[in-house]
Amino acid sequence: MLHRRSFIASGFLVSFLSAATKATAAKGSTLQVHVTYTGAGTVDDAHKLYVSLWDTPDFAKVGASPTTPIALKFVTAKSAVAEFTDLDKSPVYVGMVFDPTGKWDAQSDPPSGTSLGLYSTEPGVPAPVPLDPGKTTKISATLDDSYKKP
Repeated sequence: MLHRRSFIASGFLVSFLSAATKATAAKGSTLQVHVTYTGAGTVDDAHKLYVSLWDTPDFAKVGASPTTPIALKFVTAKSAVAEFTDLDKSPVYVGMVFDPTGKWDAQSDPPSGTSLGLYSTEPGVPAPVPLDPGKTTKISATLDDSYKKP
């Protein structure tokens, strides 16, 4: 099924491509993302670590048009699990955002200094996470301070 989505701030510096992508049905799938932040900031109730899911890897392309994640969760510890349930797309792609200011509400462009990251096997390229209908998939992802929004 082809989808076009409009942007609600995902926390990424790059502009995002609003591109059509084929995704297979994965009804009732669950994804558990064990995310670890190894940067210098403190993750707590005021300084959340956001995990976003996308139905296309194009969200991370430089110079692309804005897109909307298909799901967004946050955690309040440096190492925690963000669980996404009842997903109906496969594969999905994972992005991560940490706001050291504690002022970002995930409804606007993130502030300068925000750490950004991807679940990837190749630097800078989002890796697909295939989901099976009715099953739970578990992945681990690490976010550091190596890429920040200027």
